[in-house]
Amino acid sequence: MSITTTSTTFEVHLTESPTPADERAAKLVAPRFGTVFSDHMARITWSVDQGWHDRRIEPYGPLQLDPATAVLHYAQEIFEGLKAYRHADGSVWTFRPWANAARFARSAQRLALPVLSEEDFLGSLAALVATDVEWVPSGDESSLYLRPFMYASERFLGVRPSAAAEYLVIASPVGPYFASGVQPVSIWVAEDFHRAGAGGTGAAKCGGNYAASLLPQQEAYALGYDQVCFLDASTNTLVEELGGMNVFLVHADGSVSTPELSGSILEGVTRSSILQLLADAGHEVRERPVPLAELRAGLEDGSVAEVFACGTAAVVTPIGRLGGQGFDLTVGDGATGPVTSSVRNELTDIQYGRVADRHGWLRRLV
Repeated sequence: MSITTTSTTFEVHLTESPTPADERAAKLVAPRFGTVFSDHMARITWSVDQGWHDRRIEPYGPLQLDPATAVLHYAQEIFEGLKAYRHADGSVWTFRPWANAARFARSAQRLALPVLSEEDFLGSLAALVATDVEWVPSGDESSLYLRPFMYASERFLGVRPSAAAEYLVIASPVGPYFASGVQPVSIWVAEDFHRAGAGGTGAAKCGGNYAASLLPQQEAYALGYDQVCFLDASTNTLVEELGGMNVFLVHADGSVSTPELSGSILEGVTRSSILQLLADAGHEVRERPVPLAELRAGLEDGSVAEVFACGTAAVVTPIGRLGGQGFDLTVGDGATGPVTSSVRNELTDIQYGRVADRHGWLRRLV
């Protein structure tokens, strides 16, 4: 059995023990993010001699790695995150996957991994979702989270690019990111740690960037905050991003600012979509350096009315409190602001097919 997408063919090897329908239905009721997985995964193998080959769908299961597998020692690994949405008519769509494919390619280049073509990236998503389409939930703000990733698979100890790699896509049904509804979060500004620096891997989506954020995230939790925000490594004065989300400031005059892409900030697909939607709504939108001192002053005098973060998992997250060494400030009145709420609603309405997709951002999978 095989599945042919636009320009690629995946051989399908179905699991001999699929999840029973009643068990799958129970798992789709209220899955916690990243804890439940579908029956299959997409996979493509690469070697320096053969290039990309052996495109297949296979049963979801453990990976067998030699103790000397390169990724375990030198962290040659990248990943992506996007979602499949079930629309009211039962069809299944994803959102701007070509942007994820392009970012995946940039990440591969930065980590000295082989570049996967857009055709293979999009084909792997379509083949996996077609195989596991019954795993796509239909509840409000529910979706099938897709996690493409690539790792260096050569059995070799030595500091050089791996001569072998594996690309996979796994799928995880998820419910609303905020079970109790969208609530403002509190943010601690880390001044002693940095996520990435100039010339580093900050613009690539690789596991090491997230590993570097975990210790300051722990410290933020210990101080009573939900998330951590990082400053630039060069001057320690400019707001960059959260551990996994981009940041926006809404000013009292209706204009909006977000830190400019400096090489150490990840270019989020949600970020670029929000920039477009805000411009469509008539907001003056500026990508520029955002000094922490300016943000603090704006919160104190009211010239910064709202702050929010954005990313694939939570879409848009309002920020209600910002703290750091020597300050603890409430954003606006501490509640979700109107611009934050409006852009979040518009974006999710597009993703779920409730309003017209005027920018052509959706791609049908099934």
